[in-house]
Amino acid sequence: MPASILGEGGHLSDAASTRDTATRLSCPSCGSAFVAQVLGDNGGISYVCTACGHSWS
Repeated sequence: MPASILGEGGHLSDAASTRDTATRLSCPSCGSAFVAQVLGDNGGISYVCTACGHSWS
């Protein structure tokens, strides 16, 4: 066990960055990675680009 939580910080950030790149969506219209997941009208999942406003499901 490390003497400090700072000793574990590198391992946690490496895992988070790997997960983010594996699951990151990009807007099909502008290519931006600023995408929000929203609940659609019929209960399905939709996505909205916060950079250009394009939405898709």
